[in-house]
Amino acid sequence: MTPAKRAFDVALALLLGVVLLPVLALVLLAIWVLDGRPLFYVSERMRAPGRPFMLWKLRTMRPVDTDSGVSGGDKASRITRTGRALRKFRLDEIPQLWNVLRGDMSFVGPRPPLRAYVERFPALYGEVLKSRPGITGLATLTYHAHEERLLAPCRTPEETDAVYARACVPRKARLDLIYRRHASICYDIVLLARTAGRVLRRTRS
Repeated sequence: MTPAKRAFDVALALLLGVVLLPVLALVLLAIWVLDGRPLFYVSERMRAPGRPFMLWKLRTMRPVDTDSGVSGGDKASRITRTGRALRKFRLDEIPQLWNVLRGDMSFVGPRPPLRAYVERFPALYGEVLKSRPGITGLATLTYHAHEERLLAPCRTPEETDAVYARACVPRKARLDLIYRRHASICYDIVLLARTAGRVLRRTRS
């Protein structure tokens, strides 16, 4: 990560932190009243091979002791009504501003993967994670909706894992590597604007 990208991330995270603080407070209150505790979902992700960190999100699912793996149709029944709204508008990702300030993540980059996939595909993620993981990115904007359609019919964790590893990991990696080749502050701003535009369109639907 270049010093300019890091400075951009910190400045934007501080600005959004101030702007979104009232929203975060209201959302936390809604989760507490409607769904109870815990309010946050904290999960290990990989910043680089051998460099884990704890990713923070607002909780959108009913917790279970054996939760693991990516989210597919096998987890759909656990999504709370509050969680569906948070996911639709990506409000569940507000706490990741803390991850950006800590330096675990950037605003734009590949989505931070689970340790299991980094260890299963070391050569692939060794290249992908040369870019700092991001809240949004080219792969997120281009492939996320298709990924959800692929994983939605999965009924077991094993089926979700198989589909994700076979179809999603390589395709997302190709997009993440395209981003890395063209990465710049200007490109980050374009991708952030596209992300904001997509969220705003959802508010009108």
